[in-house]
Amino acid sequence: MDSHDLDMVRRRPLPAKPVLPDVAAAHRRGLADAVEARWRQLALAWQWRRERQEVLRPGMGYPGIVDLVEAAGAERTLRQLYPYNSHFALHLSSCTRYPYVLRVPSVLPRYDGRFRVFVPRVGTLLGETDTAEAAVAHLPAGLGPAVAGSADDLRR
Repeated sequence: MDSHDLDMVRRRPLPAKPVLPDVAAAHRRGLADAVEARWRQLALAWQWRRERQEVLRPGMGYPGIVDLVEAAGAERTLRQLYPYNSHFALHLSSCTRYPYVLRVPSVLPRYDGRFRVFVPRVGTLLGETDTAEAAVAHLPAGLGPAVAGSADDLRR
């Protein structure tokens, strides 16, 4: 048995993967259900990933995506938009299907604990903050609720 095997023996068990909301079924029930299911899905999935990371690599930094999803989800007007993420960045769409419509800046949690607010696709940096709540405060309110469909559907 080498040191790697001993580390595996001492490690806590990995957290159980959560049962995620069925976003496809929520889409069939309606717009509000689809948006709410997606918020819950993101929160549960990222919470599980953070807990898993703590078991696999204790003390290693993990970006604040969980804090960011919770802070944005706590804002009633932002919670009406359809959330998704890419490369840890949180994006909020005005429609519920890909390709998405982004009318709100996105937020990227950094490994140093700060949050970068930027305009996607053009990459314009709008600012950096120390907390998820401060980053969310940079996002404009009053753009919701999201509409069913994709950017392509909106152009028709």
